Amino acid sequence: MQGLTGKRVIVAGGATGIGAATAERLTEAGAAVAIGDVNLERARETADRLVAAGGKATAIEFDLSDDRSVEAFITESAGFLGGVDGLFNVGAEMTPAVFKNDLTAIDTDMEIWKRVLDVNLLGYARTIKVALPLMLESGGGSIVNTSSGAAFNGLNNRVAYSASKAGVNALSRHVATVWGREGVRCNSVMPGMVIGETQKRMNHHELHAEIMSRIRSPRLGAPSDIAAIVTYLLSDDGEWVNGQSWNVDGGLSLRD
Repeated sequence: MQGLTGKRVIVAGGATGIGAATAERLTEAGAAVAIGDVNLERARETADRLVAAGGKATAIEFDLSDDRSVEAFITESAGFLGGVDGLFNVGAEMTPAVFKNDLTAIDTDMEIWKRVLDVNLLGYARTIKVALPLMLESGGGSIVNTSSGAAFNGLNNRVAYSASKAGVNALSRHVATVWGREGVRCNSVMPGMVIGETQKRMNHHELHAEIMSRIRSPRLGAPSDIAAIVTYLLSDDGEWVNGQSWNVDGGLSLRD
């Protein structure tokens, strides 16, 4: 991957899974990373592992749903890194209590709606609001937001989650449109069924089997599959990709 040596990247939601795999790949390519997560213990474990391997990394506790927490996280990250060249938003509201009650437009309580949108969509708006001016000061940068095929697949449940991810795609296009000519790229990645720690913990074997029956690939995804694409989009190799929403799902979704 070209042009990552010396890059300064914030990973918002990097304690485990896709975020941790991306942080690892970034440091292997020569970037420095600040890993933020509500789970500080696991974020520190990830950062320590990357430092032990020769990378530059730190862990910072923060909450995507809290304005002051996000501002403090981005500010502290920029101080550690010496500036900001990249931002990867990957955190999401996936707690079982919320996940199992995100149902249809009739059945989903407004408090579930508010919580999912506050983390999955407004959380990304919060990080971008603080990090983007720092990128502009440095002459530009790259933002990658984590979306989902649920944004356009028309699921029969998880209405709040689906709406939040459609909003993420719109947010990415907005940033690319307004600041693209100033050197800022903003894209979304839409992972398919990735078997990381969260999916293993949720133990949705029936769902995994159902997706496996429809996927155009011999396996489900791994965090490293998404990390590879995110790293490309954050690198200079991805310089001419802007305002896009990419499915990375083993061929589950086919669209023009």
